[in-house]
Amino acid sequence: MIDAILAAGIAGLPELYRQGQVDALSVTRCYLDRIAALDGHIRAYNQVLADDALTAASASARRWREGKPLSEIDGAPIAVKANIAVQGAFWHAGIGAYRDRVAEKDAECVARLRAAGAIILGTVNMHEGALGATTDNVWFGRTQNPLRDGFTAGGSSGGSAASVAGGLAAGALGSDTMGSVRIPSAYCGIVGYKPARHAISLDGVIPLSTTLDHVGVHARSLTDGALLAAHAGDRRAVTPVDIAGLRLAIPDWRTRVDAPDFIWKARDEAATLLLLSGMQRVASDLPDYQPGQARRLGLLVSGVGGLNAHADRLAQGEDGFSPDFLGLLRWGGRQPATRVAAAYQGLDAIRTAGTAWLEQVDAVLLPTAPQTAFPFETPVPANQADFTALADFIGCPAVAVPFGTAPDGLPLSMQVMGRDPATVLAAAACLS
Repeated sequence: MIDAILAAGIAGLPELYRQGQVDALSVTRCYLDRIAALDGHIRAYNQVLADDALTAASASARRWREGKPLSEIDGAPIAVKANIAVQGAFWHAGIGAYRDRVAEKDAECVARLRAAGAIILGTVNMHEGALGATTDNVWFGRTQNPLRDGFTAGGSSGGSAASVAGGLAAGALGSDTMGSVRIPSAYCGIVGYKPARHAISLDGVIPLSTTLDHVGVHARSLTDGALLAAHAGDRRAVTPVDIAGLRLAIPDWRTRVDAPDFIWKARDEAATLLLLSGMQRVASDLPDYQPGQARRLGLLVSGVGGLNAHADRLAQGEDGFSPDFLGLLRWGGRQPATRVAAAYQGLDAIRTAGTAWLEQVDAVLLPTAPQTAFPFETPVPANQADFTALADFIGCPAVAVPFGTAPDGLPLSMQVMGRDPATVLAAAACLS
């Protein structure tokens, strides 16, 4: 039944439970067995909560036997990024200084999932402090891409994406500040959905930037991602939408973002599918938006925000902060107040212009990342977030979906963003 369990993801589990083929306890054991067998190498998990998961699974199995499930995700085994509080688990955001801190209560999004019957398998690895996109963590290890050994799973939610792609969880929670859900989902060949800002509560999430942070989800299908997001707080994600006649923008950023031809070719193929599905192309863009320049504003704001978030702990000493992470925080702290204020003002201007742009269209199609997953030993591309950051700056929903294969055999990914979550997800469904 292992293949059937993995194929069921989240949305397919209720039918298996109703048929009595498996129950939540056997499904949870299946995932725990896979974690025990495979995660020593992948290193997606920081902490496996096996006893708690089995207890929750037993309760879920009983509810299904009695015909009283709490929701359609009752019995779904889920992983949670290490910056999101899980009661009784270590809560450290991938930072060594907090490695022994235990969360006293669940983050609101985790509490919502538990109330719906989801089973928390454990907490998963991430790029230190959520400030980076490789999940090569000096304190908690290097998370491998399950699709290719020695390659990054992306970040900062690399453990979340790897747990889903590797069949070590049915879905996962992550966080996204400039693309940290969508980039690793793209590299790992899965779905990554970032709802609108505050659609899923940030209560109980260790911040990087209080201006840009979002909670998002990773899943193996759009249906799974929508269900997980809905029960975490974004109820509009599951609203049916007919995309026929809706306005689609396909901005041409070839001169703004350095990406190989196969990325743009895949984007053009995705555009064709959306137009064949009935969407209407409109000539609309954000002409003054320069992704590289905007990315640098976001990094400055994130560095300043991270320094503020960890100021109390840093006042006690710098042990437990890697030189790279500390350098980024200190860089933010060294900037003149006028430059920091200008960065916030610049992002405000992008948000205003971007919000106005999205009033003119129903969806925007872009690639998710300018590259595929890359080896750990190669230089980290500076432009990883050049396609994804805009949705965080605006605060709008955006979803990454697998779409095609690169010449080297690694997955490609396309991104749909817009003002309405149901529309974004419905358009993305045409690509999956």
